[in-house]
Amino acid sequence: MARARLTLDPAFTIGAVQRRLFGGFVEHLGRHIYDGIHEPGHPSAGPDGFRRDVIELVRELGVSTIRYPGGNFVSGYNWEDGVGPAEERPRRLDLAWHSTETNQVGLHEFQTWLDHVGSELMLAVNLGTRGPAEAIELLEYTNIPGGTTRAARRAANGREEPFAVKIWCLGNEMDGPWQLGRRSAEDYGTLASVTANAMRQVDNTLELVVCGSSARSMPTFGEWERVVLEHTYDDVDYISCHAYYEPVDGDYASFLASGVDMDAFIEAVVATADHVRALKRARKKMMISFDEWNVWYASRWNAVEDTFPIDHWPVAPRILEDVYSVADAVAFGGLLISLLNHADRVTSASLAQLVNVIGPIMTEPGGPAWRQTTFFPFAVTSQAARGDALRVVLDADTVPTAKYGDVPVVDAAATLGEDLTIFLQNRHLTEPTTLTVDVRRFAGSAVTAEGIWDDDIHAVNDLRNTTRVGLRTNESAVLDGGILTIELPPVSWTAVTIN
Repeated sequence: MARARLTLDPAFTIGAVQRRLFGGFVEHLGRHIYDGIHEPGHPSAGPDGFRRDVIELVRELGVSTIRYPGGNFVSGYNWEDGVGPAEERPRRLDLAWHSTETNQVGLHEFQTWLDHVGSELMLAVNLGTRGPAEAIELLEYTNIPGGTTRAARRAANGREEPFAVKIWCLGNEMDGPWQLGRRSAEDYGTLASVTANAMRQVDNTLELVVCGSSARSMPTFGEWERVVLEHTYDDVDYISCHAYYEPVDGDYASFLASGVDMDAFIEAVVATADHVRALKRARKKMMISFDEWNVWYASRWNAVEDTFPIDHWPVAPRILEDVYSVADAVAFGGLLISLLNHADRVTSASLAQLVNVIGPIMTEPGGPAWRQTTFFPFAVTSQAARGDALRVVLDADTVPTAKYGDVPVVDAAATLGEDLTIFLQNRHLTEPTTLTVDVRRFAGSAVTAEGIWDDDIHAVNDLRNTTRVGLRTNESAVLDGGILTIELPPVSWTAVTIN
């Protein structure tokens, strides 16, 4: 049996856990919006067409800020198409996902949905086919209380009070060859700086996110960040990171250690940002918005799904509807651990995405909505991770991986608010791990442990059985004399709370 020991001290903190760390992402993509969150005629739909069963699940998930409307979609999107009378809105080709966009859900409708789920809007502007003029026009429409034609148009379209959008993304993945309006780092950095300054002339309290590399694997990674930040460091508050993970050729050992890659990604971007900070002799630290992250079987999309005939432009096609297993949820939980362990610099993050499209929530038209396996680590962490993230010192056996070499058998994060919560991932494929933690420096005498694991690591929740996998209680957790001992099943993710 593998063994691990954690050392924690309430005096040694990483930083406060920001609620924006538990954000989500909704893009006009596949069945995310149409037949996902919005299905007029569904038995649970309200008069606005939004499914109330989905709303309840999103509320349970605990997402804070939600990024919208993309994603690749935003680089070809005209925001004006989604406002005004629905019956007068144009149908457009969505070049990003080779679909037809009906524009029946736009800015007003989406804000109505956000009001239902209790989340903050994070709005992306189109810097692919558009530029600073359209960005400040959208900002005026959303945020100016009155006295202008665009503010009056917003009121005429049904919203007298401003949307008051606080956090904005300056485009999306602008280094990607797949992106409409792709630019070099030099050209994008110049455009982003001009756009940021124009937007701040309208409202200098905005929080702005500049595009980092669309993946750590991009050949320009690192250099892109440096060049873009040299143009925009004084103008923005965040630089973005995007990362997706999947098992490759059945290599689950490396897949379960995906957090190793996420850690390295974050630390490289921080180092680059701090280099630019030194060059500019700036006082502020650049924060990271990890505004796309998830388990995504992208190889399946590239090989099978991305095959629409050139003359076929479907509405809300079934694409990117990955069905997640227990192993996926455990790897996913490891990514949450990485985000918590960088809470001093990652202060905003967006799980990509929420419903149907690589989402923790799935729906069937006219039928049920249900929780995928990845729902559970996110919901538990969003609820339990409060206060400060603590520094975790780990002494553990190792497991071999083809991609990352030997890695600790356990990955861990901890947060301290009213309670102490320790988040644990056992990466071992076949053996349990016995973990001990000295918690005598912390108040509390009661311990609870819940998480996700199963004898079948490939078990899923799907339409045939929507509740096959759920949270389980780990009865082995014992607190004796201030020493916590717990046996972690193989391929498991667990949250242990002491109160």
